[in-house]
Amino acid sequence: MGATPAELARATEQRLGTDEMVARCVALLQHGDPFAEVEFIVWLAGASAENEMRLRTPEDDPSLLYWPRVWAARALVYVWDDAAIPAVLDALGDRAWRVREMAAKVVISHEIGAAGDRLVPLLSDPVPRVRIAAARALGVVGEAEHAPALREAVADDQDQVVARAEAALRAMSRRLDRNLLD
Repeated sequence: MGATPAELARATEQRLGTDEMVARCVALLQHGDPFAEVEFIVWLAGASAENEMRLRTPEDDPSLLYWPRVWAARALVYVWDDAAIPAVLDALGDRAWRVREMAAKVVISHEIGAAGDRLVPLLSDPVPRVRIAAARALGVVGEAEHAPALREAVADDQDQVVARAEAALRAMSRRLDRNLLD
């Protein structure tokens, strides 16, 4: 059985140091050339990354190359430096839904308060998993001005989105010591 994402990230941090690892993750998140970083990507994501990168070529449609950005964001859940904040905020608007979802999870892990306003549009993302991640993240970092968007999300057609939006409103109410449910 392979190593977990956390183990892979920490092993990569041991190889490179925190600053170098975070800088390389940021570069990938900012649409850096994944083919120049194949070894690094394999360190971050293991055999699945190696297989994925072998299936692709630099001539492929760039939209097919979102996995390295997902893996870079996922590594930032486990190995962090605040220098990554701007790249994570930008990744919330990535064209690939898996990158948007993972960026929201990074926001949760590191309580990136500056993400609040960028999370709100994700509550109406076409992909339910992104809407769920955005609601969860707002529960952690959202402010009172984000509550109306979460209240709208309570009317979502996906039960899991509704449940996460309700949980986020309860969490924000407790954290901000005010009733945001109504």
